[in-house]
Amino acid sequence: MTEKIAWVTDTAALLDDEFIKKNHIYEIPIVVIFEEGPYREKVELKISEFYDKLRTAKKLPTTSQPVFGELVELYERLKADGYTCAIAVHPSSKLSNTLESSAAAAKQVGFPIYAIDSKMISYPMMKLLEEGIKLEKDGVFAADIVRHLEKMADQAVLCGIPSNLKQLHKSGRVPGIAAVIGNLIQLKLILYFENGQVTLKEKVRTMKRAKEYVVSLLNEDLKNSKIPEVAIIHCNNETDALKWQLELQSQFPSISFVIYPLSPAIAVHAGEGTTGLSWMKI
Repeated sequence: MTEKIAWVTDTAALLDDEFIKKNHIYEIPIVVIFEEGPYREKVELKISEFYDKLRTAKKLPTTSQPVFGELVELYERLKADGYTCAIAVHPSSKLSNTLESSAAAAKQVGFPIYAIDSKMISYPMMKLLEEGIKLEKDGVFAADIVRHLEKMADQAVLCGIPSNLKQLHKSGRVPGIAAVIGNLIQLKLILYFENGQVTLKEKVRTMKRAKEYVVSLLNEDLKNSKIPEVAIIHCNNETDALKWQLELQSQFPSISFVIYPLSPAIAVHAGEGTTGLSWMKI
């Protein structure tokens, strides 16, 4: 039987709109909640508007997973449109309940879904979708695609340097005491995704040393893996990302370095100016 696969994700991946249009991808918005009310990413709140609001907000915003009703409506529509199944790629289930909600919404509708825990956010989610779509076009069955992507998720790396430790402490995403100590003595923290959780990898004194440490992690992985592409991730910090890109491209001429913005929801927790690197090991 010929499969008609729908691809589902959310704005934690912050996919390029052109990529979405070309590849029958359905993107559900994460909700950012300011004092005056909630806004859905990329729907009611553009990225530039978000940062304007963030800078002037008297109270820091919070985030919420995609609205359950929107997930139900999406799967009802996919079922009506003749899709045989969906492959949904969502953020780490240890950081967000979106994966669970997505699976529950599909079950409520009676629509077959493969829900993949990316164990990550951002760029690695995009790479899973990119690889999965390529396999689909090559005629690979959905179940086999999913097995491949689940293995691929274990080869993803993301390390970040948050810019606002007060926001990070409030989010509860890293050990609270580490964030408080870091804020008091102006340390830069290097955060690292490990088994779907955000861990504190290292503390250093300056941004220069923080970047050097992140690059040392890349060098370590290059000893045993091929890494054709590395993403420079950032929260509204493109000028710095472009400068770092030039430095890295000179240091690693065989690797392609791309700029990849992080979603507003991530900026809520880590702060404007956050940066880092992400890659897939082959």
